Amino acid sequence: MDKQFFVYMMASGKRGTIYTGVTSDLLARVWQHRTHAIADSFTARYGVTRLVWFEEHGDAESAILREKRIKEWRRAWKVELIEATNPGWDDLWDEIVG
Repeated sequence: MDKQFFVYMMASGKRGTIYTGVTSDLLARVWQHRTHAIADSFTARYGVTRLVWFEEHGDAESAILREKRIKEWRRAWKVELIEATNPGWDDLWDEIVG
């Protein structure tokens, strides 16, 4: 099986602070954000613990490019992307845990 890569957005709450990242292990990375495993990180500092959006990529290059593009977007565009599939900004943790 080929390695999977994910671009994801975390939030502090509905329409709260947004963090965008990329990873090859979505479960582990979201867990790190949720538990503030890195105490002085952006997500720990701003209480960003809710996975609100993610998409899968087949290779690292496309995932990193997508992450970089999203990080350049205006906040309103990020909100639109999240709300297109998750209008309530629900935490998708249970969805990825299974």
